[in-house]
Amino acid sequence: MKPSGRRPTTSAVGRVRAQDRRKTAVFFGGVVPASPDEERLAEEVGMALAGAGFALLHGGYNGLMEAAARGAAAKGGTVTAVTLAAKHAEWGDFNPHVTDEVHLPDLGARLNHYLDAADLLVAMGGGVGTLHELTAALYYAGTIRPVPVWITGPTALGLLSFLRREKWLFETPTRPLGFISPIGSAAAFAAQLHDLTTGTDETEVGA
Repeated sequence: MKPSGRRPTTSAVGRVRAQDRRKTAVFFGGVVPASPDEERLAEEVGMALAGAGFALLHGGYNGLMEAAARGAAAKGGTVTAVTLAAKHAEWGDFNPHVTDEVHLPDLGARLNHYLDAADLLVAMGGGVGTLHELTAALYYAGTIRPVPVWITGPTALGLLSFLRREKWLFETPTRPLGFISPIGSAAAFAAQLHDLTTGTDETEVGA
């Protein structure tokens, strides 16, 4: 069941930024983890993000989303769920770690909300919904705003290799791919996050 005392809002991310001065990490991950190790990785990612002062923004449901939210909650982080107003009853309750909600009218609005709010985009494995979110993030970061896109976990890293190998994703002088970071472990994620938040990483948060 959803914790009591929350009211849906379409300005949750803005309120988090204004009050807490936190950056926002958007997490894309599916409802069916590929393995217990992948689920644990998502939880460690959530812990690292909240520990570094990021507010977490994601779909709000179960699977990898819940694992990331659980990790963020363990470090006192805020977790905002973004869903479709007409589908929420069908999709069910949010996971118990969600602290705020955004209900939007359609998929385009939902995806734009994610991308426009993001200071950092983190993607793991999932189904076609996660695939849609990740490819949109890659296009957005490559053409609209160079927000960092971090890809972690064996499923998502395998997808990234496929996209590169089959030339769905390739670098040109006008479309560099330096915003993409493949990350192989929780320890590597934490180290890169430290570099990013201390200004030693090449890709600036919120650039």
